[in-house]
Amino acid sequence: MLNPFHHDRQGYPRPSPSIQKTAVVLVGHGSRREGANREFTALAEAYGAIRPQYRVSRAYVELAAPSMAEGLASAALERLAGKEAVPVVLVPVLLAAAGHVKNDIGLALEQARKDHPGQPFVASRDLGVHPVLTRLAFGRFKTALDSLDGKNGSAGKGLADTCVVLVGRGSSDPDANGEFYKTARMFGEGRGLGWVLPAFMGITTPSVKDALNVAARLRPRRLVVVPYLLFGGVLADRLKAQSAAFAQSHPWVQVGMADPLGADEELFPLLDERIARALHGGESLPCDNCQYRTPLPGLADRVGGAKALLYSVRHAFAHRGETPQAHAHKPLERHVLVCGNRDCARRGSLRVLSGLRSRLRQLGLGRKVMVTRVSCMGRCGEGPTVAVYPDGVWYRGVAHTDTDELVSEHLLKGRPVGRLVDGILQ
Repeated sequence: MLNPFHHDRQGYPRPSPSIQKTAVVLVGHGSRREGANREFTALAEAYGAIRPQYRVSRAYVELAAPSMAEGLASAALERLAGKEAVPVVLVPVLLAAAGHVKNDIGLALEQARKDHPGQPFVASRDLGVHPVLTRLAFGRFKTALDSLDGKNGSAGKGLADTCVVLVGRGSSDPDANGEFYKTARMFGEGRGLGWVLPAFMGITTPSVKDALNVAARLRPRRLVVVPYLLFGGVLADRLKAQSAAFAQSHPWVQVGMADPLGADEELFPLLDERIARALHGGESLPCDNCQYRTPLPGLADRVGGAKALLYSVRHAFAHRGETPQAHAHKPLERHVLVCGNRDCARRGSLRVLSGLRSRLRQLGLGRKVMVTRVSCMGRCGEGPTVAVYPDGVWYRGVAHTDTDELVSEHLLKGRPVGRLVDGILQ
């Protein structure tokens, strides 16, 4: 059988011209900042322009349009109109395999396969820990360092007295956080840097503030904060403000900040690689250290049972196309998630949690509806946040006085409380 792929000088598989117009849907995270979405659009358009054998489109996991469901549906209709059974390839342009890759993409593919039974769909893995990404991040660091040295007249002094704080988004998934630590090691390995300190913008530790405090005690001459983020947006702006505040309070340290990775053509060989492996059947959703399948320390109760967060609803679907497994337990009727992170707790989420549990016990529904306190749900500043599954209804700004209405209307009658609805996941 003719191999439809060949390799370039760097060893990345490149599709040969014999494969025409394979539909590729690049999926980004999405941002409330339109500038970040424009960066992703630029990446997709540039990639499509130099890969004429693909019909490249884009979609987002959340916060922007089109959604994954819309992107896959559009690509499928185009493929079916051409009467060809060529797979639609979904490529998560995400740096790590956390919940979006392990849950949301699996659900989107499952639904797309149901909605378009004549069209095959495949998904590549996330971008992951890869030399292309660490080289790109190091290049951003060097640009920021050169700028810093130019301002301070200290060029050519070497890197032994330089500290890097490498900052990731942060996840509730230990596997994804572990991969980021591996990235930090690969970033600094063999480059002569004094220190490389990993940190996270939220959800887990160490925080950026913690890492900067440690860096101050190390007393480096230069410190560069490197956002390990694909694009700008809310997190990059917040990190810039934190770096500026640190520089002001530590004038004896020369502080610089690098740019995010951005819509750089250096990413294209990595996209080629991911697409080629997906089409060859060599990729799958990352499951080796998946907290939904493997009992990890402190998270054993998340594996496949009724105690799971979204896992009791999502787990059965997210991996169905990868490795079938039995789910013998009787599912809950509903699972209510209440954000217990610092911001929501300050706004009264723990009273909401207590009120929901109390009312459900009074009604004898404790075994049918579970209420779980969870970590950050990504709606900081808009909480308290409550989500109800399997309905997929997310509420924001929920007060303790709203709990009776949520129970009586939504949990008993299936009628969402419209004035509190933030969104509905399809």
